[in-house]
Amino acid sequence: MEPSDYSKLIRRDKVTDTAATTFPDSVEIPEGFIRTDELTNHGADEAVIQQMKDSTAEFFGLPQESKNAVAVRGGGFEGFGHHFNEPATDKLDWAECLLLGTQPVQTRNMEFWPTNPPTFRYALDRYSVEMTNLARRLLGFMAADLGVTPETLFSAFSNKTQSMGIHRYPPCRNPDKVLGMTPHTDGFGLTLLLHVDDTPGLQIRRGGRWFPVHPLPGAFVVNVGDVLDVLSNAAYGSVEHRVLPHAERSRTTVVVFQDASVDGMVAPLPELLLKGDEALYKSIGRLDFSKGHLRALAQGTQFLDSLKTSS
Repeated sequence: MEPSDYSKLIRRDKVTDTAATTFPDSVEIPEGFIRTDELTNHGADEAVIQQMKDSTAEFFGLPQESKNAVAVRGGGFEGFGHHFNEPATDKLDWAECLLLGTQPVQTRNMEFWPTNPPTFRYALDRYSVEMTNLARRLLGFMAADLGVTPETLFSAFSNKTQSMGIHRYPPCRNPDKVLGMTPHTDGFGLTLLLHVDDTPGLQIRRGGRWFPVHPLPGAFVVNVGDVLDVLSNAAYGSVEHRVLPHAERSRTTVVVFQDASVDGMVAPLPELLLKGDEALYKSIGRLDFSKGHLRALAQGTQFLDSLKTSS
């Protein structure tokens, strides 16, 4: 059940305070990362979460030929495979991953949804719905914090694309020669990350330094993406992050990306500007935003810098 009054539940200062145990070695707590179970109860079905963890672990434990049954084809992005950091670097992303479009349901490309293990498709479907509901609850909190109506953020995210990235980072004793995942910001609205195990590796960049994000049992890592950065007019900032492989243990995660836009545009929410706020970002079409983000990622630059209205 959704709360009727979000303003009584959460504010941004409390969100960042509760993240303190996540960043024990840092002086500053990055506002872009929060832990939902430390805010209130995150409300996601624990049985659904566990089935997703179990199915994910089973899938990556299969022989390579079984996983290749849903391999990426041609120039597509959905399916199972490995990928390179290029052209910015020639280092191999030290990961195997399964990328899927999960919402809206009618856009799912089921040929890439694994049938082995037999529980996987069912787990993916249930988990996708749980994350849609969790994102909606979080958006209610954020709307109250921003001083806009919940419907303002709900409509920006409603019926937009949801995708899922399921990654396994094998152990590597030569981490200087590989990257788990290259430094980047997420080019979507909201990211919900589930640790399948307790292996560390995720790091965020703040003030020119990298800080570890230590896995916390029962918690999600919630990351503000570049699109939400723009929609919130920089009230919620996206955070650059990377993954480093562990020398002895593999690391597995399930990451859900919730996209957003306003009438096909990535722009500060009109309700914020009606309150007298100056737009800190230029408006851009959603497709052009994606192209620009990918181009900047390949060049090792930050696309949002090009959209700022002033230096």
